[in-house]
Amino acid sequence: MNKILFGSLLFLTHHLIGQAKVDSVKVLEEVTVRAYEADRPLLQVPASVGLIVQSDLARFSNTSLVSAVNTLPGVRMEERSPGSYRFSIRGSSLRSPFGVRNVKVYWNNLPMTDPGGNTYLNQLDANSINQIEIIKGPGSSLYGAGTGGVLLLQSAQPKNETRLRGSWLGGSYGLQGYQLAFNQGKENSSHSVSYQHQQANGYREQTRMVRDQLNSTFSFSLSDKEKLETTIFYTDLFYQTPGGLNETEFNTNPRQARPAAGTQPGAVSQQASVSLRSFYAGVSHQYQFSKNLHNRTGVYGNFVQFENPSIRNYERRLEQNMGARSVTDFTFDLGGWQSKLYGGGEFMRGYSPVKNYQNLQGNPGLLQGDDEIRTLQYSVFGLSEFSKDAWIITAGLSANWVDYQLLRLSTLPVVPEEVSYNPVLTPRFAVLRKLNDAFSLHANASWGFSPPTLAEVRPSNGVFNTDLKSEKGMQIELGVRGYFINRKFFVDAALYHFALDETIVVRRDNTGADYFVNAGATNQNGAEVLLNWNPTSLPSAFSAFKIWTGVTLNNYQFKDYEKDNVSFSGNDLTGVPKHVYTGGLDLVLRKGIYWHVTLNYTSSLPLNDANTAFANSYTLLGSRLGYKTSSKKLPIDIFAGADNLLDETYSLGNDLNAAGGRYFNAAARRNYYVGIQFNLNFEPR
Repeated sequence: MNKILFGSLLFLTHHLIGQAKVDSVKVLEEVTVRAYEADRPLLQVPASVGLIVQSDLARFSNTSLVSAVNTLPGVRMEERSPGSYRFSIRGSSLRSPFGVRNVKVYWNNLPMTDPGGNTYLNQLDANSINQIEIIKGPGSSLYGAGTGGVLLLQSAQPKNETRLRGSWLGGSYGLQGYQLAFNQGKENSSHSVSYQHQQANGYREQTRMVRDQLNSTFSFSLSDKEKLETTIFYTDLFYQTPGGLNETEFNTNPRQARPAAGTQPGAVSQQASVSLRSFYAGVSHQYQFSKNLHNRTGVYGNFVQFENPSIRNYERRLEQNMGARSVTDFTFDLGGWQSKLYGGGEFMRGYSPVKNYQNLQGNPGLLQGDDEIRTLQYSVFGLSEFSKDAWIITAGLSANWVDYQLLRLSTLPVVPEEVSYNPVLTPRFAVLRKLNDAFSLHANASWGFSPPTLAEVRPSNGVFNTDLKSEKGMQIELGVRGYFINRKFFVDAALYHFALDETIVVRRDNTGADYFVNAGATNQNGAEVLLNWNPTSLPSAFSAFKIWTGVTLNNYQFKDYEKDNVSFSGNDLTGVPKHVYTGGLDLVLRKGIYWHVTLNYTSSLPLNDANTAFANSYTLLGSRLGYKTSSKKLPIDIFAGADNLLDETYSLGNDLNAAGGRYFNAAARRNYYVGIQFNLNFEPR
């Protein structure tokens, strides 16, 4: 398969370059990409990076990131119920029964992932996000421990404007949402403050969700050399958890919550839910020491009050996390090569008292466990970059440390336990060749190190697992990216091979508690293609027209994996579809009418490591139709849309390796929404 894929990519490159006419290329404004500290257009970044900008989010209802993220090849976001997300980059959700693990997340250049490796991505309302960069594959060389990729999230950064923005949205299954935001940008400062509210009853029983978020960012220049930025948000989130269904329950009534079975109560009687209150605050300082020397240093703190009455028990946590990240860059000339050196480090410390109680129909009962957990994670890294003419060459290296300390106060005698993961060097090498002003070819080799997260060392079964080993992997990638045929077409394609050792997989016992084991190794081969068509010649009634498609091909298999004397070697990787095809149409008329259509086909996928249970394939069709007024003072956007127009019954957010075959979490059938958005633009003084 590898030879065929690489041969196809080389043929595609040769064919497209032959058609690219540089002289007729019209220079277009491109989004600046920050991945690997690049600060340059996507065409000049030697890595696979998926981009989601504000216009991509506006294709949908913008109540979550799921639909927009799933338009990108190689990326999969799942929603078990409203507010409960799982994020996967190139198959990385294998070890995530819920939440976001093994994917490092940054908010305005500061770590959002906690020291224990977990990210509450549901803290953020989609309306508070302006841009997302998704680094595919190991990013350990610059972003610390992890093999599943990196998310760089940015909030609004207003420039030369004073604007008040408001919106309202209503839809099926009790969906409501509204936002009010004030943005002000001047030459030397900018400020943004916003409030978002969202609620929904959900498609299934026991899936009500309510979220309120207050978000603020502030940036100002202290001098010509110095800049200060602050970011703060507070989130109050509540969502019910319906639990997984077995195949019979799913086919009979997919809207039901998990019913009682044997001695296990159901989700409704236990009032299964999650309550999360989070406060995040960060400060970043930039200083330009000289023309060639620059530093960015940031510190942050994150406090989370978490309560989770589940079918098994009632858990309460008070997470207290803090950290810092500093990067210094030095620019110089080396024999005609423009050269840049980066050096820095990242430090994170967390403290979390965790108490488990008996769940008495949504209320805490007898104390079952009382733990205090301290987490320490830090890394040091360096990166060099050399560019000359059409070449860009980068090399990076990092070392990462992780340490967990557990004090179990509910068991006598109290004996401290500790597990440390020795530092591992993770290099990355990459090269990019600009074939002309509109097209580039890149290749890279990257190594990743991913120690178990805190939720894997201390899973929901309560056993402190000191034997769990770190994942280690290496990825080799070749990609092409650029415009051709007079910039009417854009292509971003990549082929990769990822070899992962000591793969961590989730398992569940008879009570539904999860635990984790190392499952030998995996071989992950994939191909990803994103193709856009923007014709330059349009009828007079059209102001914009675009057709795009995305293709994801996965050939992921277990290697050297045996359980209970049964070999799973050669089985397909759990939870990963072999094929995903996406596509869409964007149409804008000069009179202000616009229309977005999106299609997503996802093939069947295995639900357990044995490959004896599968989720069916599904095809999703969505559309949004709207009208924007042409007023510069008060532009208004009125829209209506629908998701799952084909009325598919499918599961999005499957519980992998679930006990009793409770794999399925049904997603909403055909549903509709309407909304309005306005922007009051104040004239500058």
